[in-house]
Amino acid sequence: MLAGLSLIDSTGLAILATTVTTLLLGIIANLWLRARYAALEKDLRGAGDPGATFSHPVLNHIVSEATEAAAREMNIQAVIEDRFQSDLRPMLFAERFVRSATGLVIILGLLGTFYGLTLSIGRIVSLVSAEGGGATDAALGVSQGLTRALSGMAVAFSNSLVGILSAVVLTVIGVLSNVSDRRTAVMIQIETYLDRLRARRPGAAGAPETTLAGFGNSVARLDGAVARFESALQAFSTTTTDFHEFNAHLKDNVQRLSLTFADLRDSMKAQFGATIPGRKL
Repeated sequence: MLAGLSLIDSTGLAILATTVTTLLLGIIANLWLRARYAALEKDLRGAGDPGATFSHPVLNHIVSEATEAAAREMNIQAVIEDRFQSDLRPMLFAERFVRSATGLVIILGLLGTFYGLTLSIGRIVSLVSAEGGGATDAALGVSQGLTRALSGMAVAFSNSLVGILSAVVLTVIGVLSNVSDRRTAVMIQIETYLDRLRARRPGAAGAPETTLAGFGNSVARLDGAVARFESALQAFSTTTTDFHEFNAHLKDNVQRLSLTFADLRDSMKAQFGATIPGRKL
């Protein structure tokens, strides 16, 4: 491969250099991100007191805004993500570059391959279409033409090989050291620290007791409502019983009234029969 580099032209060497540079930048960015996230974790673990000041400004900003967000009952995770986007833009840009580096070296390798093949085919076409001269000149021209055509093939295969090897290296590094997972782990640790910080804050310890007391009051009010509902049901049952008794008494009264009207009718018949002799009512 190194011997074939002498056949590559300046454009092919530029594509090769860009591929190798992308590989090195991807590796360096991965190691740099791991070091920065490790420093954040170390700074976070070193904070013992609730009001401790961190050496990284992003942690101080997160703690300050999370304290205000807790008072307004806002989402703590949204605060963490917002501060990461605002304070760690270079790291997030480097993380995006690391994720894209694998695809980028493959594309550069394909670019060099197609460039080399196009160059080689063009030189072969020029060689075939060239006018023949003497035998010596023809042999020399064919030899030089084949050499130029092979230089294009060297560009193609060298770029393909370098691009594939770079992609393999970056993929292995990404498996062993995934910076996105590292950032997610740091964000989870920050969220855990904020939860512990809220638990240590004065007045936070009595929050569960207050919640339990409020729940007890709610249960007591519910018991009172149930008791009032049972009293209402009992009163309704008593009223229904009284209404049933009223109906029974009303039936008896109607029957007695009917008997009274019957007696009255008989009395009136007897009276009118005595007053008007010979007329039957």
